[in-house]
Amino acid sequence: MESKASSFAQSNAYENTSGIDVREFGYRFPGEFEAHEATWLSWPHNPNTWPGLLNRIVPIFAEFAAGLTHEEYVHINVNTIKMAKDVRKIIKEKGGNLGRLMLHQFPTNDAWCRDHGPCFLTREEEVDSLLLLDWEYNAWGRKYSPFHLDNAIPDQIANFLAIPSNRPGIVMEGGAIETNGQGILMTTKGCLLNPNRNPHLNKQQIEGYLERFYGAKQIWWLGDGLVGDDTDGHIDDMTRFVSARTIISALESNSKDENYKALQENWERLNGFYFVDGSKPELVALPMPSPVIYQGQRLPASYANFYISNDSVWVPIFDDLNDQPALGILQDCFADKVVRGIHARELVCGLGALHCLSQQQPVSQHQIRP
Repeated sequence: MESKASSFAQSNAYENTSGIDVREFGYRFPGEFEAHEATWLSWPHNPNTWPGLLNRIVPIFAEFAAGLTHEEYVHINVNTIKMAKDVRKIIKEKGGNLGRLMLHQFPTNDAWCRDHGPCFLTREEEVDSLLLLDWEYNAWGRKYSPFHLDNAIPDQIANFLAIPSNRPGIVMEGGAIETNGQGILMTTKGCLLNPNRNPHLNKQQIEGYLERFYGAKQIWWLGDGLVGDDTDGHIDDMTRFVSARTIISALESNSKDENYKALQENWERLNGFYFVDGSKPELVALPMPSPVIYQGQRLPASYANFYISNDSVWVPIFDDLNDQPALGILQDCFADKVVRGIHARELVCGLGALHCLSQQQPVSQHQIRP
């Protein structure tokens, strides 16, 4: 007798934009701190993202990508064959493991793979254990154009991996949500309820999508994001799960700083959250760097925009007095990983950092971690 799960994978039901609930098929949204099969990246090439700085960004990005190849497979979206040759060369120069590097001629408009890339769900099945979510992407409320190449990336990745994909049909970005892998989803009102994303949906309707397509059991809403954040308040610049029951969140110590009020309010909200068993998450405070200004603009510089790989935590640092304290706090949170600082003062001039650039592909039941 055919199982419900195999019926889902073999039919076109996963492309239906209504009535599908991934929980019915045993899928869940794993935490980033769980085991990865791979990391997906999109190579930086758009000079408008880093005006006058792109040649400095590429080596930083290559250092990040090369380091990841020693822990998991790294897939990089490139625009041309020439770009692929250049990428392979610089990652080799940075000491990368080319045996774990895969380049794909999947053209992009920009490098922010966290937001235009796919999201992966997994389940405890021997076959068809990965499901790809292909949300719509509109460059954070149509702030930048074009973005049609970026919006096509998840479908191309699903075809390459030969796994089923689910198209919910609404705008959603990876940097807008955080999960503990056990059904808790955190997000911000500033981003997800912004009318430049899904003006036809109210809060209750958006929560319905989060429940059906991410499998959320509880949704914890924070308020506003960082000053200078063009995403309208992505949570990955402020508040992150470091384990299923521990949250690290940025706090500004200077009461006169523009970010002070919003970060304090979010901390207070976090103190009001409870798991279904009545217990509270453990909260860890993460300092903020001093304001980073570029061409008169306050940038969304934050240590919270770190990326968790299989054996490391990659943290943006800003030549700031709080760099080492922040790295120490994160090392205490990740005793089984190496916390690595990546200089990101120039990187954040593009209004994002390491987490914004990366998207994890979890290990599925039938895959073996490299």
